[in-house]
Amino acid sequence: MIDLTRITPDALETRPYRWAFIENLFSPRDGEELAATFPRDGFKTVKGYDGEKGYEYEARALIPMNGTAASRAEALSPGWRQLAADLLSDAYREAMSRLTGLNLAELWMEVNVFHYGQSAWLGPHVDLEEKLVTHVLYFNDAWDVADGGCLNILRAGDMKEVEKVIPPLVGNSCVLVRSKNSWHAVSRVRGDSRTSRRSMTVTFYSPGSVSTMWPPGDHTPLHDYRGEPSALGRLMRRGLRRLRSSV
Repeated sequence: MIDLTRITPDALETRPYRWAFIENLFSPRDGEELAATFPRDGFKTVKGYDGEKGYEYEARALIPMNGTAASRAEALSPGWRQLAADLLSDAYREAMSRLTGLNLAELWMEVNVFHYGQSAWLGPHVDLEEKLVTHVLYFNDAWDVADGGCLNILRAGDMKEVEKVIPPLVGNSCVLVRSKNSWHAVSRVRGDSRTSRRSMTVTFYSPGSVSTMWPPGDHTPLHDYRGEPSALGRLMRRGLRRLRSSV
């Protein structure tokens, strides 16, 4: 599912810190399937202010911290199950190690998917020290930058200090190598946006880390995401339902 040949050291930037923008991570056909069948089950609402950044979005676990299989796999499309398997593979870790120049083989990995609905955002911040590398992937089949919801690579902890704006289009992805100045944010989605901004984060942690997204003892009720799906997503879901009913 993932075209690992796109993850190369040549993509790594050094200003304002070490990061990489990687395009065309999926074939057009695979990208269409992943965008159309983006998960809608098992989400929780996450919002607040942690002393550094404000945030509001919907989150679903795809692979739990240091897990070996996809969460709620029965609810995932075949494409998403294959994507989870790709992320768990040695080949993916090796490609990410070559890109970043870091040995990720023994690090713990957690993967989550997100809907950023109307007015959702993530303020400027630097990731926690235990989050050594994060790979952010996007799954919208269309997006207008004017609608917000874009990853902003920042030169400092201010939304005005923008180095690069990355729209959440399927096939786009960004790798962030954590440092003391690895500032980034997600611009606020317009209040009248007709579809959510859809993304996934693959985060490599120091061994023994505790998930901040799903901390021990978290019993937050889960729900289906009810936002407006894309037109392509509606068509493909109807097709998948017909296919299942005919088998």
